[in-house]
Order: sequence, then structure tokens, then C-alpha cells
Amino acid sequence: MWEANPFRPFCSERCRLIDLGAWVTERYRVPGEPADRHDGGDDTDEGGGG
Repeated sequence: MWEANPFRPFCSERCRLIDLGAWVTERYRVPGEPADRHDGGDDTDEGGGG
């Protein structure tokens, strides 16, 4: 049954979008200390210099 469901692990696209919306609006949260947020971009090295 689930193998043929393109919305797996959800039952439908509607349920998938409801769940995504809950994460986006922060109704769902992962417990723990808040992560540090910084405005300087990510921590990856994009320069390639050396």
C-alpha cells in the first residue's frame, strides 16, 4: 500500500502540506537550546583559494 503512495509517509498531499506548514510556522519544534543565528551566511568555504 505505502510503496505506491507518492506522498509517503503522508496519506495525501493535503496532509503533507499541513505538516510542512506546522514546521514553517514553528508549531512543531525540536527540543533543545536555540541554535545561534548569524547573518553572515553559511560556514562553507566557497572561495576555493588556498
